[in-house]
Amino acid sequence: MKYQICVSGAASGETVTASHQLAYDLGKAIADAGKTLLTGATVGLPHYAAQGFVSVKDAKGISIGFSPASSFREHVATYKLPTREFDYINFTGMEYVGRDVYLVRSSDAVITVGGRMGSLHELSTALESRKVCGVLLGSGGLADYVPTLLENVEAPGAKDVIYDTDPARLLSKVIKALDVKYADFKDDGKDSQLANRYSKNG
Repeated sequence: MKYQICVSGAASGETVTASHQLAYDLGKAIADAGKTLLTGATVGLPHYAAQGFVSVKDAKGISIGFSPASSFREHVATYKLPTREFDYINFTGMEYVGRDVYLVRSSDAVITVGGRMGSLHELSTALESRKVCGVLLGSGGLADYVPTLLENVEAPGAKDVIYDTDPARLLSKVIKALDVKYADFKDDGKDSQLANRYSKNG
């Protein structure tokens, strides 16, 4: 299945300088796996992930950005956000906080790289939404505090959060968790047991 995998991370700050290659490699791994990349259509680590994704020439997935802006003009002129790395941009018009929720709720899984308070908002939304969550340890910022945070703050699905220090290996674990979650589906869902059950019941 072409899972929609969100890369969440800092738009600026120390983790962007320290971990941009990790984010790039994660985006590349998502493309290599033929999955769809979702980001906040922003700068920093999500942008590096998008750059890594488009570096794979024969990628079978697509790169989708969820913009806080309500139009292309606002996205570029007001928010000053990138456009070239995306096959499609969803102009949510929800500013950053609303955009975060829409982005996470549209994802099958969320992978945290580095991160600041905005990434914490996305992670908490992902946990509350029962999404598959991955954390790239060693990328600094929020990512490296997640284990301690979840040991001390109760959260749904905390015990199921997936950790690794290697982008490709982490992605592989996330995909395996998604395969288990969607085990009753085949291909695009048209032939899934669930779809057949509903069709038989009218």
